[in-house]
Amino acid sequence: MVPPVVPEDILSQPMLSPLTPAAVFLVVGVVPGGEPTARGVLAGLAGLERAVGFSSPDGALGCVAGIGADAWDRLFGTPRPAALHPFPQLDGPRHRAVSTPGDLLFHIRASRVDLCFALAAEIMRQLRGAVTLEDEVQAFAYFDSRNLLGFVDGTENPVGRVAAEAVLVGDEDPGFRGGSYVLVQKYLHDLESWEKLPVEAQEKVIGRTKLTNLELDVEGSHVDVNTLLGPDGTEQRILRAAMPFGRPGQGEFGTYFIAYARDPSVPEAMLRRMFLGEPPNGHDPILDFSRAVTGTMFFVPSADFLRTIPARRPPV
Repeated sequence: MVPPVVPEDILSQPMLSPLTPAAVFLVVGVVPGGEPTARGVLAGLAGLERAVGFSSPDGALGCVAGIGADAWDRLFGTPRPAALHPFPQLDGPRHRAVSTPGDLLFHIRASRVDLCFALAAEIMRQLRGAVTLEDEVQAFAYFDSRNLLGFVDGTENPVGRVAAEAVLVGDEDPGFRGGSYVLVQKYLHDLESWEKLPVEAQEKVIGRTKLTNLELDVEGSHVDVNTLLGPDGTEQRILRAAMPFGRPGQGEFGTYFIAYARDPSVPEAMLRRMFLGEPPNGHDPILDFSRAVTGTMFFVPSADFLRTIPARRPPV
């Protein structure tokens, strides 16, 4: 497939912004009758972000909002993004990618925890009575971009124009140019079992060296399973923004996986390979130590779309 021209005439939400040391992920459900409030918060999100971040111009505060398949029709009616659908549950021989509820996603990130906290608190205050909380995760950068398994995460992320072509919807869906699809999963790690493995065994699971992050040629490793080639032999790209989270006192250690893509079939194909063993190399070995406890898909409309919400006629 020839990628569409990057929609430079459309202002997108900040999916392509650099990763930051702090993030908050909010997933909420819109209750019946809460649609007008939800529409108002989405329409005013850019202004709210500016207000919270104004006094800290170096704080790199940003927020990306996504809308789930079930909520889209209630909030905006038709037309809807061409590939928007609920997250598909995958039941593999040993592991399951669960599908969990979620109407709105707010991916908040900044260089400081307090900025993320302040924006999340204000979003939830304005949504009070209109939504139910499905999931809330406060995440952080860990050492040199490592996850809690001790390995560098996101090494193969595309950058620049390649990232834009992988993430932003183009002329294939003209009404939603500049938007993106986003898939989220919360994984909990069994660190006790993981840390019993020698480093060499851990490296074979991941497919990279632990200290230097060099890729290893290990068939069936996490890296191998998640390398997806298109019909022309080129690697299919997504933009990962995964971050660690945890509560040591509760014995909770995890990774919040979030992936932006122009075409949601790309990350979905990666998940089928991970959980179902496609092609028949078996499941991703990292799943023996990491369990998915959430799974939801959203569409991220352009910032221009959000700005024009007040002028759009709500669904009848």
